[in-house]
Amino acid sequence: MANIGDVVLIYHEEQPAFFARIEDISADPKRDWYQVRLLVLQIPLTETTWKLREEYINGETFTMSGEVIRMEKVRGVEREASQSVSSDKDFGETHGGNNSKVISILDRKRS
Repeated sequence: MANIGDVVLIYHEEQPAFFARIEDISADPKRDWYQVRLLVLQIPLTETTWKLREEYINGETFTMSGEVIRMEKVRGVEREASQSVSSDKDFGETHGGNNSKVISILDRKRS
C-alpha cells in the first residue's frame, strides 16, 4: 500500500498522466473510505484530496467522473552492488581518471 510520503504515478485511461506525493491519509466519515491528500508534482504545484477505498490506494483501477484512474506507487531505481554511495570522508578526493571530485551536499548545506 502506498503510504504518506510516497510518490505515486497516476494513470488516466491507462496512460501515465502525472506524479503526486501522498501528503496525508485520513479516515473518511463513510466507512471503509479514506481521504487521501495529494501534492500534484507539476508546475504550479497543486494539492487535491481524493476519497478512496484501500484497494484503490493499493493500485486497483477506479472511476472518477466516468474516467478510469489508477494509482501506482513509484519505486526507486535499484543500484548494482558495484556502485556505492560516497561518504563524507570522500569529500574533495579525486576519483578515476576524469579528475572529478565528490562534493558532500551535507557540507554545502552547513556553510
